[in-house]
Amino acid sequence: MSSQCPGCNKAVYFAEKVTSMGKNWHRVCLKCKKCGKTLTPGSHSEHDNSPYCTKPCYAALFGPHGFGVGGGSYKYN
Repeated sequence: MSSQCPGCNKAVYFAEKVTSMGKNWHRVCLKCKKCGKTLTPGSHSEHDNSPYCTKPCYAALFGPHGFGVGGGSYKYN
């Protein structure tokens, strides 16, 4: 039995799947939407059904902004 990977829309079979965000992924398809870093289930953040690495991408994109907030004063564009 297989399901469809949200990253590449191809079939995911039992031997190659990782489960995250309630969906089955190929291990190489579970990547940060911003920087492309390969993620592991349970060690990333989610926004609008997309995975993000928690630091720095998710924090910089969706966390508090402003000078000195969160240890830096940068913001991704």
